[in-house]
Amino acid sequence: MNSPLEILKKYWGYSNFRSIQEVIINTVLEKKNTVVLLPTGGGKSICYQIPAILSEGVCIVISPLIALINDQVNSIEKKGIKAIALTSQLSQNDVITAFDNLMYGNYKFLYLSPEKFQSKLIQEKIKQLNVSIIAIDEAHCISSWGHDFRPGYRRLGEIRSLCPDVPLVALPATAAPQVRAEIIRLLNLRKPLVQVCSAQRNNLCCSMSRRSEEPLRNILELLKISRGAALIYARTRRSVEHWVKALQGVGVSAIPYHAGLNNQSRHEALTYFLEKEKPVLVATVAFGMGVDRSDVGLVLHLDLPSTPEGYLQQSGWVGRVGQRSDCEVWFGFG
Repeated sequence: MNSPLEILKKYWGYSNFRSIQEVIINTVLEKKNTVVLLPTGGGKSICYQIPAILSEGVCIVISPLIALINDQVNSIEKKGIKAIALTSQLSQNDVITAFDNLMYGNYKFLYLSPEKFQSKLIQEKIKQLNVSIIAIDEAHCISSWGHDFRPGYRRLGEIRSLCPDVPLVALPATAAPQVRAEIIRLLNLRKPLVQVCSAQRNNLCCSMSRRSEEPLRNILELLKISRGAALIYARTRRSVEHWVKALQGVGVSAIPYHAGLNNQSRHEALTYFLEKEKPVLVATVAFGMGVDRSDVGLVLHLDLPSTPEGYLQQSGWVGRVGQRSDCEVWFGFG
């Protein structure tokens, strides 16, 4: 049997684990439940992917967004590891065929949204699987105390009755103590290992200043000196549309993202942000959960963030590869 470090080198090309990754991996391999808080870009997915590769059976991953699920499936399949996602676009026959393949060991990872997990057919099929690990990504969505509450997450405790002896890994992006407590309670985790790593990252340059009366000029100055992708947060949908129009008016090919857009438009915005060379995305807090782009050089908040936890997550997209990156927050005394 290969060691976790050998798997890390083989599939990810790294020679050492970051922070507390190895401790978590060994805990999962010992069949213990775990709650993992690593900073954005800290490599949370490795904490369940490596144990899954080393274990017999299928790893079930619950993740909140179809675009995020597809991104994760594509990423792991590029490493030569078979994964499948069951989304709302699949028919009942497609789902049955997928589980037949899972039963025969043709896939190592099964990705589901929390809403898709509620399907009685899928729950019955999960009972028949040899499940190695359950991973709940973005687990802070379970808690009504959190900043990205998703009602579909509230019933995920049912997965414990389907797979009572399978280790569960909960991976919140940020979680204050009351959020962690609610995650543990709702997922029925008994004596889990809770690993909390500091969100402090020395490569981030964070600053706060009063918003000027003509902020467009300041935005353009920041975009000119930033590297890679730029993410601009605005408080309201109307504000997002206003700033996209203003930036496009001076030749910046910015694109909006907010909950008022249809699924196709949001998917196009996410694809734009992930694939364009130096994208500028203007968004509400509806954007950002689990987005994996390593070269974000600027996160600018045009208004004060609503919560410290939300700010930690949103600013965490910058500087993932260790390069100096900027986090700017503007405010108005109004």
